[in-house]
Amino acid sequence: MIRVSLVAGDALQFEGRGPAPAGLRAAGPRAVSAASISATDAGWRAVLPLRVSRWGRPELALPSGTYRLEFDGPAPGSAQIAPLARTVAETLAVEVRDGQVIVGPPLTEADAAPAGQAALERAYADRSDDLENAVFFESFYGRNASCNPRAIDAEIARMAPTVLRYWSVVDRSIEVPPGAVAVVEGSPEWWRARGAARLLVVNDWLRRRFVRRPGQRVLQTWHGTPLKRLALDRPGFDPRRALAVVRESRRWDVLLAQNPYAARILRTAYAFGRRPVWVEGYPRNDVLLTGDRDAVRRGLGVGPDERVLLYAPTWRDDREQMVDFLDLQKLAQDAGATVLVRGHSRTLLPGADATGPRVVDVTGYPDISALLLAADALVTDYSSVMFDFTATGKPVHFFVPDLEHYRGRLRGFYFDLAERAPGPLAATQDELTAGLNDPDVPQRFAERYASWSARFNARDDGRAAERVVARLLDQGMISRD
Repeated sequence: MIRVSLVAGDALQFEGRGPAPAGLRAAGPRAVSAASISATDAGWRAVLPLRVSRWGRPELALPSGTYRLEFDGPAPGSAQIAPLARTVAETLAVEVRDGQVIVGPPLTEADAAPAGQAALERAYADRSDDLENAVFFESFYGRNASCNPRAIDAEIARMAPTVLRYWSVVDRSIEVPPGAVAVVEGSPEWWRARGAARLLVVNDWLRRRFVRRPGQRVLQTWHGTPLKRLALDRPGFDPRRALAVVRESRRWDVLLAQNPYAARILRTAYAFGRRPVWVEGYPRNDVLLTGDRDAVRRGLGVGPDERVLLYAPTWRDDREQMVDFLDLQKLAQDAGATVLVRGHSRTLLPGADATGPRVVDVTGYPDISALLLAADALVTDYSSVMFDFTATGKPVHFFVPDLEHYRGRLRGFYFDLAERAPGPLAATQDELTAGLNDPDVPQRFAERYASWSARFNARDDGRAAERVVARLLDQGMISRD
């Protein structure tokens, strides 16, 4: 029997008799942790860290999920590994059973239970103490700390360093900005911070119950200029869902738009009425003009002179995982490039990392804006990332083998992509590769590209976050004091 215990709060210790395994790993869809193994008087001991570092970034807790225990050499049956009951440590909760390690956020049993959440929610709704000079940030439902909220966070830290900055995260695997406080969704600290912050900055629906306290404001930054139809504009939208859209948008005080086109669509798609829409460019795109490309590449293990393609398709309403229309290894070989693969945030949990020579899966990378900076060209389909990448002036290619299905049955478009796209549309991998290897593509699409940039990127000048934070200060949503 292999005994298992939690040691030092962030590692599992396995102890067994007989010959030691050559290796032991906990392998999950987005992360792998390897144990260090040593001999003991009774047999062997393996210490498996529950923290990992990716892309040269800080060590953080393993992302929530189920990890297979993999042994090199003779593998013991799962019955030979003693179970470990769910144990809550500082940065995670862990359980071992049936040859697997189950990792989750560090919530106590009492807090995680429905009754515990109901009690915390009631306490949140009944708060009456003063608001803090603080901001509660949430990006993509707490799955990362990125996008417009992160860029606004950085500018607040620069212009108003006394403001407290809370970040809503699904677990402690999420890297929050320096000086910010991570609060795990559903924890007592999360409910308290959500009710105490003077300003909430989010890029998607708030979810859960929201009770606005006197003086509390919500800035909805959204997360992209839309090509595909949104919310109330979607064909065949369920009336109950439409009511939910209206209820959600009533929570927002200000809506941020990248450009006038997006402002018009977001206002109607979310029935935003006459409340203010700030058209200031996207703060998340500031880094495209001011960031350090080579530093990002070093973290990714990519050389400064390598050709780098970023493949970033959107999600599909009819499937959970990222589309698999491309042979990524062949694309890397045929294009003579390293291919960075970025799945949509909605495919982060159900999917698994793509692997292969010169293929780097960056779906779990903290912020896509840095990846746009690092890439030499973008390959996308219907994702709003197309509107961000053109702020760089670099080539964009569209791989759209399901164009008619997506446009006609799944979502619908606000305009004809084929007529206005600032780069070539390809329906097959051979067509895509030919376009990527054609040196004349930029010149052929130069006029369209310029027109596109003028329409969608006029305010993406590297100072969008500065303008947004100046307005927050001017309107008293946060204070320098």
